[in-house]
Amino acid sequence: MTYEELLSLEPYSLSQVRKNELFVELLGALTEKHRQMSYCYADIIRTLGYDRKEFQTVQDIPFLPVRLFKHLDLMSIPKENIFKMMTSSGTSGQQVSKIYLDKETASWQQKTLAKIVSSFIGTSRLPMIILDCPSVLKNRHSFSARGAGILGFSMFGRKSIYALDDNMDLQYEVVRDFLQEHKGEDILLFGFTFMVWKYFLQAVKDRNLFFDLSNGFLLHGGGWKKLAQESVSNEQFRQELAKICGLKYVHSYYGMVEQTGPICMECEAGHLHVSNCSDIIMRRSRDFSPCDIGEPGIVQVLTPMPQSYPGHSLLTEDEGVLLGVDDCPCGRKGKYFKIMGRLANAELRGCSDTYAVGK
Repeated sequence: MTYEELLSLEPYSLSQVRKNELFVELLGALTEKHRQMSYCYADIIRTLGYDRKEFQTVQDIPFLPVRLFKHLDLMSIPKENIFKMMTSSGTSGQQVSKIYLDKETASWQQKTLAKIVSSFIGTSRLPMIILDCPSVLKNRHSFSARGAGILGFSMFGRKSIYALDDNMDLQYEVVRDFLQEHKGEDILLFGFTFMVWKYFLQAVKDRNLFFDLSNGFLLHGGGWKKLAQESVSNEQFRQELAKICGLKYVHSYYGMVEQTGPICMECEAGHLHVSNCSDIIMRRSRDFSPCDIGEPGIVQVLTPMPQSYPGHSLLTEDEGVLLGVDDCPCGRKGKYFKIMGRLANAELRGCSDTYAVGK
């Protein structure tokens, strides 16, 4: 099966057993491709003891620490084939990850994101409120993770507005008039978690305002470490949105610029899910062996999507717990999990985390 054929399936239709069979083949072939096309990647996995013949399971696929993309230009295409470069979020003075895309990988990113998100919100484009400021999209060739997120999710909206100005102040009249214009319609909202909390929700509370978002659907991600430092839980985040704006449909997602596209969406039961297009493994810090269900570990993310750079198997700097496989109450197949936070001493790198630190 090719990645294109994988995308044609319903996004949560494969059992984990079937996905394992497909991913051993797809990720094995992709590892070999990147080994041949990237001298740097070839050197790294040779040092790790790479041997294609030893691939028996998805767990055998070699992984790269995600931080390597901050220090090395990892790509598997000639420079003249670079269509777009994406960078991770970072505070002032931090190095950022650089992700090099050709047209095929950029197209697959968009198609994968569309497939996953539309399974939650439908295929119709909705009036959209972006809970951010417009200046983020200032460079259309080299996107930050924040800008890439806004642009990627904007495909699901129409007649979009920004709720914040470039000083991160709430544009009350703009939002009020937009909601009046689309009264009775379903509304899509998108933002990064801490920024939704700090610059939208708190501004509404402080000014004693009210927006009727009872027909709203909020997608948000990133920035949980900063919220955790302020003792704000996911449940409190949801409760405040419901109390102040009447917002009932709130779904977070887990993703990163190093694997843009195959995000993990939060289901109705509050669990993050991997789709057919990705997989996840929790690994023990002492020896990187796979964790059991319910055992916290370092998050490894895998996807057969990236053709232009060796980002198909990455060890993140996040800690998570696998909650189950093929048996979530929501009915979606595959693995479901939760993220517990950043590993100790890991850099802040979420879009809204780094904005807050940088202010």
